[in-house]
Amino acid sequence: MPAKIIDGKKIAEKILNSLKSKIKGMKEKPGLALVLVGNNPASEIYVGSKEKAFKEVEGYCERHNLDESISEMELLNLVNQLNNNPRIHGILVQLPLPKHIDEHLIMNSISPHKDVDGFTPMNLGNLVSENTILAPATAKAVLHLIESTGIKIEGKNVVVVGRSSIVGKPAAMMLLEKNATVTICHSRTKNLAEHTKKADILVAAVGKPNLITKEMVKEGAVVIDVGINRVNGKIVGDVDFNSVKEVAGFITPVPGGVGPMTIAMLMENTLKAMELAEKMKV
Repeated sequence: MPAKIIDGKKIAEKILNSLKSKIKGMKEKPGLALVLVGNNPASEIYVGSKEKAFKEVEGYCERHNLDESISEMELLNLVNQLNNNPRIHGILVQLPLPKHIDEHLIMNSISPHKDVDGFTPMNLGNLVSENTILAPATAKAVLHLIESTGIKIEGKNVVVVGRSSIVGKPAAMMLLEKNATVTICHSRTKNLAEHTKKADILVAAVGKPNLITKEMVKEGAVVIDVGINRVNGKIVGDVDFNSVKEVAGFITPVPGGVGPMTIAMLMENTLKAMELAEKMKV
């Protein structure tokens, strides 16, 4: 029996509608600043979809399109201005940045209470110490999609393929917090299939097209595909969707799975950041 498709688009729409009704009655609107350096086509699409979604929920959105030649100091100055702008509750600097700019330096300069992407060392540290303030949006999306299946996470064997600070590590930490038994694999793992085959829940976030095949998946497993890869002009995930859906119990499509949910979680984080700002005023 083929897997049930986890419709991330549909679940995200529900969340965005709920956020819209909350925001509608607010005097002050949650404010998001989107910073795009250069004209990377993929980054343009990501920033555009975040801007569109934020305007749809009737939040306040500023977009800063910067020239690729901008200096590190100029970018730091902009981030500092946004940190001090009371109308802005969330700051998102789209990655990757040009090579002459230190990404870590820029991300670390974002105020942790405005870091709606959840990438600053303070937010990642809070996540590890089970004191989450703003969790990374994609990891949050992964958790939400797993929970949408109705499957209990506690006690399950979870395998996360990918160890990035943006998705793999935070997703593993969040699943650990839900009492799953978590294994983290990566591009250097030997005999990857030996690990993935044991997974009740499999999260693929390594950035290698169609890496996970049917033979690597346990029957009835929940498969969450975070990968976004371009192959022959088409967007595909890290999972070979057509073959894996024959054995999995639940599976996310690419596109239409984790992507829309990440945007919804980003909107949710911005509203949360606004609430944090209100508490800090008291």
